[in-house]
Amino acid sequence: MYKKMNEYIADFTKQLSEALEIAEKFSVESVPNFDNVVICGMGGSGIGGTILSQMIEAHCPVPVIASKDYSIPAFVSEKTLVIACSYSGNTEETLEALAYAQDAEAYIVCISSGGKLTELAHANNWPLVVIPGGVPPRAAFAYPVMQLFRIAELHGMTSSDWNGEVRKAIAYLDANEEAIRAEARKLAEVAHTRIPVIYATTWLDGVGARWQQQLAENAKMLSWHNAYPEMNHNEVVGWRQDYNNLCVVFLHSSFDHPSNTKRMNLTKEVYKKYTSSIFEYHAEGDSKIEHALHLIHLGDWMTEFAAELRGMDSVEVDVIDWLKGELAKA
Repeated sequence: MYKKMNEYIADFTKQLSEALEIAEKFSVESVPNFDNVVICGMGGSGIGGTILSQMIEAHCPVPVIASKDYSIPAFVSEKTLVIACSYSGNTEETLEALAYAQDAEAYIVCISSGGKLTELAHANNWPLVVIPGGVPPRAAFAYPVMQLFRIAELHGMTSSDWNGEVRKAIAYLDANEEAIRAEARKLAEVAHTRIPVIYATTWLDGVGARWQQQLAENAKMLSWHNAYPEMNHNEVVGWRQDYNNLCVVFLHSSFDHPSNTKRMNLTKEVYKKYTSSIFEYHAEGDSKIEHALHLIHLGDWMTEFAAELRGMDSVEVDVIDWLKGELAKA
């Protein structure tokens, strides 16, 4: 039986600490040379791959993509590192993609709490990180994402500083928990009766996607997210009439390109003409990891408060369970 979603969110830093302990114990005997990386995962298991790929692309020596489908890119070969991440271990898209990766003789590493993926990893002697189960996947975000950073470190994709940066993020979140909840509730009080529009820059686009996913699953609300500067070349033109049913949320970071910060400030003046609900949040910390974790925690609380205000059960995802059941009949 699941706990209430607010209990999982309140335990976020505890999960991060536990996830770090698991990550620190994981190692690989040898690391083959590879030319590219594909991270396979869906939903709450897949968003970590998106966030990692965007966060490390500025210094990672090889391309990293997050793949969210039954298939894998045609370039996957024995020179590809494939990371299969499924919290339950039974995500059908990830398992099918993994079969293709195996056929392509890719180097495979797995992250799971059990299920078929764990069985396959043991049967094929693939490196495997086992994480705690029994939690809604979206509420277990900390467990797989920390393993992704550890795998990235072990395979030369990022520096080892990430561990200390996460610990600094934990300290900040713990020290500022009440203030973060207060900001989240203030936003939820406005956003829960509107359609939130989340804007961030490209490296934080995965965090914006996390907000959108959490609004859908926790608060049962539709929303959308987009990234600067790309949206300045298309979506901005759509702001042409009154949209007081929309609530704009800017996610800012000091790591944003200065021109993107300027773009956000300029287009904010455009949005003001068409909606009265505009919120801005500036990530805290000294690293990209700290910034991302701060904004993720803020968003998680906001979606929980929005669920409460809408009278929704933030754990329930009956339509996903129904869809899985219908697919299993085929």
